[in-house]
Amino acid sequence: MAIDVTMPQMGESVVEGTIAKWLVKEGDVVVEDQPLVEISTDKVDTEIPSPGAGRIAKIVAAEGQTLPVGATLAVIEQAGAEAPAKLKVVAPKAAPKPEPAPVQVKPAPTPSPAPSPQLLQAAGAGLREAEPDAGGPRRFSPVVLKIAAEEGIDLSRVPGTGIGGRVSKRDLQRYLDTLRKGGAPAAAPPATNGVAQSSSRPATTAAATAPAPAQSGPGFKPPLYQPVAGDIVEPFTRRRKLIAEHMVYSKTHSPHVGTVAEVDVTNAMRLREKHKDEFARREGFNLTFLPLAAAATVRALKEFPRMNASVVGDSVVTRREINLGIAMDTDEGLLVPVIKAAEGMSVVGIARAIETLRRKVAGKKITADDLAGGSFTLSNPGREGNLYGFAIINQPQVGILRMGEVKKRPVVVEVDGADALAIRTMMYLALSYDHRVVDGVLGNSFLYRTARILEESDFEL
Repeated sequence: MAIDVTMPQMGESVVEGTIAKWLVKEGDVVVEDQPLVEISTDKVDTEIPSPGAGRIAKIVAAEGQTLPVGATLAVIEQAGAEAPAKLKVVAPKAAPKPEPAPVQVKPAPTPSPAPSPQLLQAAGAGLREAEPDAGGPRRFSPVVLKIAAEEGIDLSRVPGTGIGGRVSKRDLQRYLDTLRKGGAPAAAPPATNGVAQSSSRPATTAAATAPAPAQSGPGFKPPLYQPVAGDIVEPFTRRRKLIAEHMVYSKTHSPHVGTVAEVDVTNAMRLREKHKDEFARREGFNLTFLPLAAAATVRALKEFPRMNASVVGDSVVTRREINLGIAMDTDEGLLVPVIKAAEGMSVVGIARAIETLRRKVAGKKITADDLAGGSFTLSNPGREGNLYGFAIINQPQVGILRMGEVKKRPVVVEVDGADALAIRTMMYLALSYDHRVVDGVLGNSFLYRTARILEESDFEL
């Protein structure tokens, strides 16, 4: 009997995965739950265990191939009743990740011909679907369209490895690298649709019927820096590339507005100092300031539910649950694990959830589900030298709150009706919000309320 090894569902928003490395080969005998292959997604990297014992009869998916959830990766042939005693089980192979080797950057080649008007129209229109025909529509992301327009690339010639032959940014970059090295890139399979062919039919949108602007060249390109002796060339890791794509997408799609509040956190720090020893004995970990800030954020989101929203197409969805993302730094880049249903948690519950996620991140045990479903994000980039700053919104959310440095400063306070100078513990909170959904009054009101809740610090510990 044969067992199919399939691409698993690794999170509610994960629809595909890339084969990073096979840990076995055809003919190997494996045991149940033995790691077979490393899978990389836009959320997390993980290993896929064997669903049963037997022999690897066939490996269907090649390394580097991107496949949808449910696709067959390999076939395991189960051994008969007498076979196990004769077969030698292959131990799981270690899969160390080699350090990227330094690379030599070559000078940029002569610019390609200017892009076609149809391609530029598609890039200007963002993510647009070609009119369906017998082969179905072909889609291109805004990033792919933008790069293709800048480089003068005909996307119909680029082979795609995504779902239905979708061209990803990696596919386009690989195609460009081949051109720059002087090679002949593999041609894409004959397409029955796409940008090039949809342009031969009458356009149905105002953007498509408008005349294409005159093109004077491929557009601005930054000068290519040629590394010299002593420079260290470090290729982007997959996670760093995904972070970069996410950040650029957010900045180009959400009109970011920032506002800052000065917060007197003296009461919050006194509350923490009063309970930190007893809390550490009871819970087994230290009480930090972060759970207090998170609890204040959750309370304010309850009062201003439109801040707890997501953009879906041309609609805004106000979320029922408050799933608070907590930005955490790792050696490989930023991760934002999510505290699910935080609206029902106390400060202690939030502190426990943060500690659980922190340990999973530190132990590299975080899963795609831990990172999925966030409705609002809180970022704490560090205590030193961080007056304030504006974070980039974590799509498809509409707001992110960034904590600044907690520092004692002399401030003016009112004592018995008179002004006086006092030493207080102060912090700046900076809110970035999506102006498509959040207007200034709402953004400011939410930030003001978060600051007041934190200043009062009426929390049970």
